[in-house]
Amino acid sequence: MSLLGNIVWLIFGGFLAGLGYIIGGIALCITIVGIPFGIQAIKIGVATFAPFGKEVNEQEDANSVTNTIFNMLWLLLFGWEIALAHLIHGILLAVTIIGLPFAKQHFKLIPLALFPFGRGYE
Repeated sequence: MSLLGNIVWLIFGGFLAGLGYIIGGIALCITIVGIPFGIQAIKIGVATFAPFGKEVNEQEDANSVTNTIFNMLWLLLFGWEIALAHLIHGILLAVTIIGLPFAKQHFKLIPLALFPFGRGYE
């Protein structure tokens, strides 16, 4: 079921969303200062390609000082906009019965969009 969900997800916008994250991440990696943020954007892009059958989990160093500082910077610069986009798309999809599984995937990506440092997607 997750394979079918991922295929439909990719056809109806998941591919473009994931590609956007990856292109943005590559653009951030061009600058030396933006490399940590670019890596996280690429990680979210890969997670956006196939969200069905995967879960967001915390890594063992999730609450380190470095991850906390980077998460706060991410939240202020990028995270709130990405999370808001996932929230709006999730609400719009939840209005229809057929969109409920896709809305759930958008809601699942919100924590990763808000605080990507110290989180994985497996």
